[in-house]
Amino acid sequence: MDGGARRFAWAVLALLAALALLIPAGAAAQPEIADDNIRAELAADGPPTAGDEWMLALHFVPRTDEWHGYWSNPGDAGLGMELAWDLPRGWSAGEPLYPVPRRLVIGGLMNHVYEGPYTVLVPIRVPRGANIEEIEPIGVVADYLACTDKLCVPQRAELELDPAAADDDPRFVRWRASIAPMLDSRANFAIEDRRLRVGIPLPADMALSAPHLFVEERELGRGLRPRYAGEQTFFRDGDLLVAEVPLDQLNLPAEIVREPEPTRLEGILAFSHDVGVRFTAVPGAVPSAGKPVPVREMPPFWILVFGALAGGLLLNVMPCVFPILSLKALSLARAGESQAEARREGFAYTAGVLTACIGLGALLLALRSAGEAVGWAFQLQEPGVVIGLLALATAIAANLAGVFELPSISLTRRGEPAGAFATGVLAAFVATPCTGPFMAAALGAALVLPPFEALVLFASLGLGLALPFLAIGLIPALRRLLPRPGPWMETFRRIMAVPMALTALALLWLCFRLGGAAFGWGAAGLTVATVAILAIVGRRAAARSGAGLLAVLLVAGAAIAFLPRLVSEEVEAAESLLDPLPFSEAALADARATGRPVFVWFTADWCVSCKVNESVAIEREATREAFLNAGVVTLRGDWTRRDPAITEFLSDHGAAGVPLYLWYEPGKEGRQLPQVLGPDALVTLARAAPDRPADVAQGKPRPDAAGAR
Repeated sequence: MDGGARRFAWAVLALLAALALLIPAGAAAQPEIADDNIRAELAADGPPTAGDEWMLALHFVPRTDEWHGYWSNPGDAGLGMELAWDLPRGWSAGEPLYPVPRRLVIGGLMNHVYEGPYTVLVPIRVPRGANIEEIEPIGVVADYLACTDKLCVPQRAELELDPAAADDDPRFVRWRASIAPMLDSRANFAIEDRRLRVGIPLPADMALSAPHLFVEERELGRGLRPRYAGEQTFFRDGDLLVAEVPLDQLNLPAEIVREPEPTRLEGILAFSHDVGVRFTAVPGAVPSAGKPVPVREMPPFWILVFGALAGGLLLNVMPCVFPILSLKALSLARAGESQAEARREGFAYTAGVLTACIGLGALLLALRSAGEAVGWAFQLQEPGVVIGLLALATAIAANLAGVFELPSISLTRRGEPAGAFATGVLAAFVATPCTGPFMAAALGAALVLPPFEALVLFASLGLGLALPFLAIGLIPALRRLLPRPGPWMETFRRIMAVPMALTALALLWLCFRLGGAAFGWGAAGLTVATVAILAIVGRRAAARSGAGLLAVLLVAGAAIAFLPRLVSEEVEAAESLLDPLPFSEAALADARATGRPVFVWFTADWCVSCKVNESVAIEREATREAFLNAGVVTLRGDWTRRDPAITEFLSDHGAAGVPLYLWYEPGKEGRQLPQVLGPDALVTLARAAPDRPADVAQGKPRPDAAGAR
């Protein structure tokens, strides 16, 4: 391996190592059995005060990653922790406060566990008049279970703490934040037909990515207990979230079966992994129907990271990115023997890509946390952004075609790191509409994961996008495989102007679709003015290219400020062979109520993969005939412009953006289809649908678009 290859390998390993620090480790070798598989520590939040509550912490640290501990209700297997306190007279310990547990299914058995370090807080009530200085050390014996997926080992920790010597532990800030907070409103529960329904007051606009109800009570009276591994269902009734948990009827003696239902129910409602609230419920009325809330299982984090990495790699062959990558690669070939220059450009390009991906991801997360209904590639829903991209793509295409020569925007010349950095930013920015099919799961997860983990996914996407150019920059052997510089490069450069010009035409078409005719013609005028200014200045003198670029920036800035005022409120819907209804949840409900199959697709005019799928699988005569024969009702959600209702619906189905395809069999829940559709995918679904309803055979009309947008 030559020096360049070694440097590339070390650079990639360093970047991957930075990501790997946040990825849960995989399964290790056979775990070692010991008495401290999960070590326990007793800590205090400062010294106690007479008459106040004193918070203690039991902090647990697994010796290796394969060991896990348990929640108070361990589920189908395991053992909850038991505490025996040795406290001064008059002192008493309250109920332990736990973080949100995780689910672990082993052999069909559901376990409620904690993986990695976790902390349980225990409030201690200190009586009035207690003399803290004369109190003897307090003690606790904690009996708990440490398990892997193969074995379990009982653990006992005998811990002591001197109240008079207790200091403030700075870790308490983090530990308190990890505990599920108590819901300030009381919930109701009802048990009917071997189903536990819990109605929890929760604002209707609160996002739920992977809800799950952890019930603390193991027995629910009459021999019933929660079926922990059973499928839970969730629906909303206004600001009330209703969770339904299936129950098992145990074969128990008659005296136990006659035990009444509990008068109080406690537990934790998880919104997503590690995020949730504690609740207390009492018997009461709970609705039995409402708007369904989908429940999704999230893949392991390391799968999401490598999915994002692979998706970034595949983006390099997309039409908007490949010309930029190939021309920058040729610029390194032109750089010749300068290894230092190639290395600098490789790192600068990578830094630009990572900056753009992380920046866009951070902005997306910030907007969503502020209540904005936005998704991935949201910037292409903004007319001003599209105008700026149109001006840039037009300038690059004209430059590559030889209309003018401005070194400051040339992609084929030897460049400074600043130019490579800017090119990386550009490549990442224009690649965002194409990410959907390659990393749908990762992008959907990024919207519900904690911010830091979400940014790791965006960084993984950027790393994958930058890797080919980084490899060319660091490995001389790869550069030697590139064609030698020569006159042919000018011809190749002009050929590469074609996809960039097509990109500019696509953006111009998007202007018409996004804002209507007046906005589109205004954008067309901008492209003409951009090329004219650059051609005049660029042909006079290369030294004055800065003035030309400044003039273009002024024209583009004025256009970005003025042209959005021309955006039309209404834009004509694109024609379709399937004649779909505009999507709305009311229209979807009406369509499903007909008893016919329903196909819903979400698209956007700026989404390249959406348009490919439409040409390959949707807008086909064979699909239209199959849908007509099967009586399929079609709905289309157009996300070209901002639509909060569509954004919310996409988020509910784990999608950060488009495309999204859903197929509803009569009387069944929707099935999410792959984001890359084969030519006969929809035809096959339609032919496999149940026989046509009688009203279809008689030619009765489909549901109207009442309530549709």
